[in-house]
Amino acid sequence: MKSGAGVPVKSFVSTRNACKLCSPLGACFAFRGIEGCIPLIHGSQGCATYIRRYGISHFREPIDIASSNFTEAAAIFGGKDNLFTALDNVSRAYRPAAIGITSTCLSETIGEDVSMYLKQYETRRGQGLCDNAGHCPAIFYASTPSYRGTHVEGFHEAIYAAVRALISDGPAADQRRVKVPPRINLISGLLSAEDLRELHAILKSFAAPYTLLPDYSESLDGPSWAGYQKLPAGGTKADDIRSMKDAAGTLYLGFSSSPERDAGQWLASRFGVPLTHMDFPLGIENCDVFFESLSRLCEKPVPEFWTKQRGRLIDAYIDGHKYCNGKKAIIYGEEDFVVAIASFLDEIGVVPVAAATGAQSNSFAHRIRKALKNTRQQTLIMDKADFAGILEAVKGGGLEADFVMGHSKGLYLARNLGLPLLRCGFPVHDRIGGQRILHLGYKGTLNLFDLVCNTLMQARQEKFSSGYTYI
Repeated sequence: MKSGAGVPVKSFVSTRNACKLCSPLGACFAFRGIEGCIPLIHGSQGCATYIRRYGISHFREPIDIASSNFTEAAAIFGGKDNLFTALDNVSRAYRPAAIGITSTCLSETIGEDVSMYLKQYETRRGQGLCDNAGHCPAIFYASTPSYRGTHVEGFHEAIYAAVRALISDGPAADQRRVKVPPRINLISGLLSAEDLRELHAILKSFAAPYTLLPDYSESLDGPSWAGYQKLPAGGTKADDIRSMKDAAGTLYLGFSSSPERDAGQWLASRFGVPLTHMDFPLGIENCDVFFESLSRLCEKPVPEFWTKQRGRLIDAYIDGHKYCNGKKAIIYGEEDFVVAIASFLDEIGVVPVAAATGAQSNSFAHRIRKALKNTRQQTLIMDKADFAGILEAVKGGGLEADFVMGHSKGLYLARNLGLPLLRCGFPVHDRIGGQRILHLGYKGTLNLFDLVCNTLMQARQEKFSSGYTYI
């Protein structure tokens, strides 16, 4: 782990209370954001159960995830037969449009060549596994051993796998002949379902055709059902994914850790689709960059609706400035999210005294420092962190804070520091509504600003024995 403040941070062979989740988990959520796609874990049943548990506790929806169900024999002799059986069973039971396969630590450790298996499977796929028109489900494969990355890296890997599988090698459309307005690609990081709905609203306001990938805003947060649905409605349509090669540009929210496995980079290099990576649109500055990029690609001004929201956000900053300016926070979570939160807190005058991520990242410290333009205090910056290590570093460095901000797994940290926890990001499984927390856009920024101010006001009220109702 690294310390941006010069505080010595101990290194440990083992992780204690991880500040990350497993790679296949992120891949499964990305696959659930594709219409008619069911994830299939190539590994043990326990991996699928673990992912369902986290998904259900955050999204509060039933989530089916298939498994090739490794046994001791499969771990020794290989899991090809298990995979073929699982593909057959899933095809018959679900009639999916696609099956997204993710590897696991076990299947990767024993050296499973899943890509070769799938070529063999295609030659023997049974007639009963396809629909009446003879269409068989598309199959994607994402290599996602947890010892090689986090849930967010698995998420981006799955996006890359789906794009590569669905887009043919044909040439991209001649952009000079593309209809006006031009088509836009928006590739999302691991966000809440409410964030995705806000992104839809923003994209639709520009009246341009677009592809938002992935989109689990309905498939993982839909209305109640009269009867159980094995494959809930919603998700990015396969045809919309195929059309991504004909777009005027790709906006990619967040940064894939592997440029060679980056769906936006692949579209740029293979089809010449211009790519722009950007931080999550959280905070006025990041939102401005996002809206300006959309305006440029669509060749349209930003709709007045959003400029009015921006004005309300600025007014809120003014109203709440006295409550949050000069306060201190500890933030943690996945890299892209922490960088965006750091930028937002910097705007409102809150000093992030510590910023941590469970991912191993060479760029994290640089991105955090770049995000902190106004709060000049040195910040403890830690990558490859766990919560036990964060707690020891904060206490060892004598760092004081007013609140902790991040997902539910940080409750351990907040309780040990005696600080309030502002829950956001993923996962939020000890409160209702984690999937409906809005983080992005001017509206999402306003939502988080209210949360910060109100948490600080409540903490101040509770210090007084008599309490009061006016601050």
